[in-house]
Amino acid sequence: QVQLVESGGGLVQPGGSLRLSCAASGFTFSRYHMRWYRQAPGKERELVAAITSSSGSTNYADSVKGRFTISTDNAKNTVYLQMNTLKPEDTAVYYCNAVTVGASYWGKGTLVTVSS
Repeated sequence: QVQLVESGGGLVQPGGSLRLSCAASGFTFSRYHMRWYRQAPGKERELVAAITSSSGSTNYADSVKGRFTISTDNAKNTVYLQMNTLKPEDTAVYYCNAVTVGASYWGKGTLVTVSS
């Protein structure tokens, strides 16, 4: 059974940091590209960061470049999103996504609230 379980969300003040984790099971983690998306209230889901399975190359949305870092630990079947210098506009539910040809899996999300 495929599972993606996000954790690490919460309430943080502007300028603070959080690290999100997404633990994967039920599929061959190392063969999947991993992505973090977010969805703010009243807005569409947007891609925040991505990392490829083969080369480990990364891509980021312009709004988070220089502040967020995506990484994977294949030994733990886990993908991380380190978020620094958080802003109120980063407030959203963050979702983990695993994708390969013919398959795409989603977690249920973790809420990040940036507020003073």
